Amino acid sequence: MGMLGEPTNDVDHEMLTAMEDVLDSWPGTLLVVSHDRYLLERVTDQQYAIISGTFRHLPGGVDQYLQLAEQAEGQAKTTPSRNQKQQQHNSSGADNVAGDEQSRGLSGAEKHAARKEASSIERKLEKLNTELTELEEKMAAHDQTDFEGLADLTAQASGLREEIDTKESRWLELLEAVES
Repeated sequence: MGMLGEPTNDVDHEMLTAMEDVLDSWPGTLLVVSHDRYLLERVTDQQYAIISGTFRHLPGGVDQYLQLAEQAEGQAKTTPSRNQKQQQHNSSGADNVAGDEQSRGLSGAEKHAARKEASSIERKLEKLNTELTELEEKMAAHDQTDFEGLADLTAQASGLREEIDTKESRWLELLEAVES
């Protein structure tokens, strides 16, 4: 189990990227306490927060936290009268209807998982494109009379392009799902 408290404080961009890559692929349990929204969304599967003194699971991720924190702040500023309490109760029912309509799309947790997968795919695509560029440079510098060697390099490049195409398609699917 890994435990980190504000791991992104005082870290340069390169170290941050390297740390995120390591944490994103961490095989075990990871407990991260941070105000860095991007880090939390990228490296965690489940998010929790303390809101109004209560420890809460946030299946909707940081977006849900912001919404609940805003609600808690609004409630703390004014103590509602009896009529206001009734209106809040009535609007809760309306919120549930709106929530039912939203459930036809992805839930907050599903959107979070889709964003995390899309982020992972983006990193993999960067690496694959770098590999492809290096392979193409190797092909250009390779002995042009070595047909077997060139055929092998061409096959490798073709495989990389196919993998890139597959990942890009999945990435686009995820983005469409999150935006709908």
